[in-house]
Amino acid sequence: MHALRNLEIVWEDLMEAFENGDPDMIYFLDRETGEVFSVPAEYEDESFWEEVASQEERFLEVPPFDYGQERQLVHAFIQRLTNESLKGMLARAFSGKQSHGRLHEILSFYPEEQERFQAIREAFLTDRAAQWLEEHDIYPPERF
Repeated sequence: MHALRNLEIVWEDLMEAFENGDPDMIYFLDRETGEVFSVPAEYEDESFWEEVASQEERFLEVPPFDYGQERQLVHAFIQRLTNESLKGMLARAFSGKQSHGRLHEILSFYPEEQERFQAIREAFLTDRAAQWLEEHDIYPPERF
């Protein structure tokens, strides 16, 4: 168990880390400074990896983007739409390969729905990040 800690974190940096879908990048949160930083997964500096491993209480690896949870979020968003035409287009796009890109393309023609989806997605990511911080007994002084 870690000591409770108020830590000033640049929220935008943490959100960028939580949105990271690139398996070739690893993000860390420094529990002492609040800094969020990334390194390539194949970073070849042994002293860096040794330091991270030896100070695992200090350097927390930010979990990778959760595509499964986002798919559930998108599915729920589509099901709640009242515009049946848009709902049908998104449902077809969602069921295909690379559905995420097409979803955004379609929503670009429906700015109000696009804005609503972005708000839902941001709330999901914010909740996920806040829950992760709390699991590690970190409480930013100004919460988002």
